[in-house]
Amino acid sequence: MRFEFATATRIIFGAGSLSEVAPEAAAMGRHALVVTTPLPDPAACLIDQLTGQGMAVDTYRVSSEPAIATVTQGVQLARQAGCDVVIGLGGGSVLDTGKAIAALLTNGGEPLDYLEVIGRGQPLTQPSAPYIAIPATAGTGAEVTRNAVLASPEQRVKVSLRSPFMLPRLAVVDPTLTYSMPPALTASTGLDALTQLIEPYVCNKANPMIDALCREGMARVARALRKSYQNGDDASAREDMALASLFGGLALANAGLGAVHGFAAPIGGMIGAPHGMVCACLLPHVMAANVHALQSRRPDSPVLARFDAVARVLTGEPSATTGDGVAWVQALCADLSVPPLSSLGVEQSMFPGVVAAARKASSMKANPIVLTDEELAAILEQAS
Repeated sequence: MRFEFATATRIIFGAGSLSEVAPEAAAMGRHALVVTTPLPDPAACLIDQLTGQGMAVDTYRVSSEPAIATVTQGVQLARQAGCDVVIGLGGGSVLDTGKAIAALLTNGGEPLDYLEVIGRGQPLTQPSAPYIAIPATAGTGAEVTRNAVLASPEQRVKVSLRSPFMLPRLAVVDPTLTYSMPPALTASTGLDALTQLIEPYVCNKANPMIDALCREGMARVARALRKSYQNGDDASAREDMALASLFGGLALANAGLGAVHGFAAPIGGMIGAPHGMVCACLLPHVMAANVHALQSRRPDSPVLARFDAVARVLTGEPSATTGDGVAWVQALCADLSVPPLSSLGVEQSMFPGVVAAARKASSMKANPIVLTDEELAAILEQAS
């Protein structure tokens, strides 16, 4: 047995922990670029705290999932202003934007120099500028991952800028920042978190350390996601979901994902649909397809027992099996009003292109079994 585990240099978790950011940032540099959403709060409070520490602050607001141009503009702003610390406060798009800006500040060049699939794929050679990641949603776990997902509208794809150098210097997870998430966002980000706990647990790179995080995270989602969807002020449920999201980020960064995320990147690039909602549409169908393929072609695979374990954790039933787990996820998606893929803009004529692009996605490499083109197309059909 051999595995590695790497994450942010330091993680702070807990209600009110946002107040600890400014002193930490001041110890890292003098001029911060705060990457955040168009909404002023809670960034306004953070900026006041940073200036109170004697720091200069520039703000870069991100209103959508980041494109290559978004990062390029952010790097230009940071360089012109002389920023030496980057802070991301927001959802996964904001955190990935900040992560990419911090990396390019010290490595030079442009995103295409380093992007996989569509770029030149050169490795980053220098550690990123000090980066502090503060999630305001509970889903992506981007505060502890080593990649940034960027869209190329011209090529209609999403690809990753990836390096161990991109792990944040500090991750601050304050569950109170998620209280204002509306139900639809709670659903899509929460189901993304669940996907990022199930896929690493059953992927071909799973290890005992990841197993523990995934089991604990899945149990928290099982008891908390419906509650946080129904009542955004439920402090206990929000804390569970924030922790589950963190665990999912740790898991995917140190193991892998699978076919759900293999599909999500090309679909997101083609139609611009929110990543979390695409994952939610696909999750139960990918689970069922993987189990059927394993039973048909690798009936002795130990991964089948892992799918049974997922079912037991989610349902709370000691005798639950894979079919029960798939049914539980399907019921959860129905309760959270997850729409079919077709309502997001995925048409049947797009299936061959989506399947071909998904085959090239890095996430697909960790799927527990290689799915055929016919099986992949069937997943899309069932999710539509």
